[in-house]
Amino acid sequence: MPRGVAIPEPRQHLFAALEQVIAKDGPSRLTGRAVTREAGVATGLLYAHFANFDDFLCGYGVDRTFQISSEVAGLPGRAGSGTVAGNLFDAVLATPPRTLLALTRLMVFRPDLVANIEAVLGTGTAGLQAVERAIAGYLTAEQQLGRVPTEADTEALALAVVGVLHHVALTEETGSTAQTRIRRAMATLTDGFPAVAS
Repeated sequence: MPRGVAIPEPRQHLFAALEQVIAKDGPSRLTGRAVTREAGVATGLLYAHFANFDDFLCGYGVDRTFQISSEVAGLPGRAGSGTVAGNLFDAVLATPPRTLLALTRLMVFRPDLVANIEAVLGTGTAGLQAVERAIAGYLTAEQQLGRVPTEADTEALALAVVGVLHHVALTEETGSTAQTRIRRAMATLTDGFPAVAS
């Protein structure tokens, strides 16, 4: 990028470059210089907005965790409509693939980020934890409506749904293949659930 050109939302520009670096080279090659080179900006831009590289990574984790959790926040409100499998499938697909891949791989490589993100957003919020909570809340709401069996362990089911999402992210599957696998997994997890309230 030419010198002197204003960058709209420089933090988001740097976050997107971080995701590109992870997608191309993996989290082990992630440095401030790699991010700014990918972004096409001077290294100083990163440090003009963040105290250090760890602060930058935490900022990214907080931003993307909030983005992912926002995508599923309304899921419990869908209880009673559509099908349980369909609602779970839609919630999983609402998670932006590139963001999910980068954040998941980064948090596996840098587990210390969990505590840093939770220090900002609260306990049990980092990465996919908020998604898991929203899904558990949705399944509990469906259980109260009779569309999830009373004996079903909604927290365990939510963990299984997030496990599918996590696996797809780590194996870098995208497109129709990933969608087919996710749809089949949601259908299997909810096999036998009544389509309407009993």
